[in-house]
Order: sequence, then C-alpha cells, then structure tokens
Amino acid sequence: MIAVLDRARRVGPLLSRIAAAVFGGYALAALGSVAALALPMDKTQAVIAGALGSFAIYAGAVVWVFAVRSARRAWAGLLIAAVPLGLAAWSVWSGGAGA
Repeated sequence: MIAVLDRARRVGPLLSRIAAAVFGGYALAALGSVAALALPMDKTQAVIAGALGSFAIYAGAVVWVFAVRSARRAWAGLLIAAVPLGLAAWSVWSGGAGA
C-alpha cells in the first residue's frame, strides 16, 4: 500500500502537467485564436494572425507547464493567461468587436 501511495505521489504531478500541457495549452491556443478577431484589423488578417499565433501560444504553454516548479503553478499560470484572452474572446463572441 505504501508503494502505491509513493508511486502516486511521484506520478501524479507529472500526469497533471501532461494534462495541463495538452488540454490547458489547447484551450489557451483556442482562446488566443478567437481573441485575435478583436484586433483592429481586417477580419481575414485577424483570422490568419489568430491561427498563426495559436501555434506560438500552444508551444509557449507547453514550455511553461514543464518549466515551473510545481503542477499547481503550471495550472495557475495557464488560468492567469486565459483571463485576458477569455475576455477578448468573449467580446468577439458577444458581437462587440468586429461586428
């Protein structure tokens, strides 16, 4: 029983970081690509900028997740980065920007 708990203590944070990199990075990149539509530029250019920027956002999120000291900080950093992107994306979804 102790060996199982010890293994879970070692593997749990790694699995959490992997989930943060895969799912959190994807969510951050998706928010970034939608938030690009709020930029003051032609809609076609904003779509292209959002698509290209999403690759950089995803790669940066993956690097961030494995660079910080703990899985908790990794998730917190992703959430902090998601707030302004989410607000910009919300303005696009609600029809405020680019309409």
